[in-house]
Amino acid sequence: MKVGLIYDPIYLQHDTGTHVENAQRLANTMSLIEERGLKDKLILLPPRPASIEEISLVHARGYISHVESQAKGGGGWLDADTVMSPDSYQVALYAAGGVLKAVEAVIAGDVDSAFALVRPPGHHATCWQAMGFCLFNNVAIATKFALANFNLNRILIVDFDVHHGNGTQEAFYTDPHVLYFSTHQYPFYPGSGSSNEIGAEKGEGTTVNVPLLAGCGDDEYLQVFNEILSPVAERFQPQLILVSAGYDIHWADDLAQMQVSVTGIARMVEIIKKLADKFCLGRLIFSLEGGYHPQALPSSMTATLDVLLGNRQITDPLGNSPGPRRPSNFDNFIKMVKDIHHLATL
Repeated sequence: MKVGLIYDPIYLQHDTGTHVENAQRLANTMSLIEERGLKDKLILLPPRPASIEEISLVHARGYISHVESQAKGGGGWLDADTVMSPDSYQVALYAAGGVLKAVEAVIAGDVDSAFALVRPPGHHATCWQAMGFCLFNNVAIATKFALANFNLNRILIVDFDVHHGNGTQEAFYTDPHVLYFSTHQYPFYPGSGSSNEIGAEKGEGTTVNVPLLAGCGDDEYLQVFNEILSPVAERFQPQLILVSAGYDIHWADDLAQMQVSVTGIARMVEIIKKLADKFCLGRLIFSLEGGYHPQALPSSMTATLDVLLGNRQITDPLGNSPGPRRPSNFDNFIKMVKDIHHLATL
């Protein structure tokens, strides 16, 4: 299996200081990739900067100019959570361009799948607004780019970050060509992503939100992936899958209260990979979103690469959650979401 890794030290130049979303996240992850001997098994793909035209597939030109001006002015805070440095605008172009490079490589057959180890993350960024550590919406831009350039008309986005990808949902809420599937802690930042948000107009039914209560662990996530993601993907028949990979669902991550293990994440990735193999000729692209624990993020990331490489032996140094608790009435909740999306007979 040919698995691509998009990475460049430029991603460390988005200097956020002591912010929880900082350069050490990627430095730790690359160190473990090298320590585990995975780097030699991957095809390293250098990113390119996204053009203004490509960024504007999702973002308003005025917003793009605002981010550029903020960088030229020395950086600073774009909102209460999102900070940038003088280099952040250029780094953000390379973050979006890194996912574009992954799309190009996968579609061309240079690799079967790819992981874009990029920052800043993207799934909260909207047309006009930076949010939640995100400047440009990397996965949304890549999805629009793929639709515009590669004769595709059905793309599945799977977002398993602990926070709802409000920016990605907004970008495709009326678009029947994109199925946006999100699991996320709810109610939680940014406040969107209720199960009744299902898309609108021609896109009605192509937004699938699975808002989970705090405390969900491996069993709950795997049940959601098997009973909701798999049948909606079967119905949609995607030609390409992109994944907003947020590893802040891990039980050790302090930004939320989910209870997923590294092993659980690997099993989730296996399900996504099987969907890609079944419907998309294996064409599958991951892009890093959240994940802030110094050990859980690198371990979850390398477990993802192991699955993509076909390795069944998963290394999980942190083990299972010390206190998993299944939310009450979980089966009834699953049934409700399935009923909303008419999955009872699938």
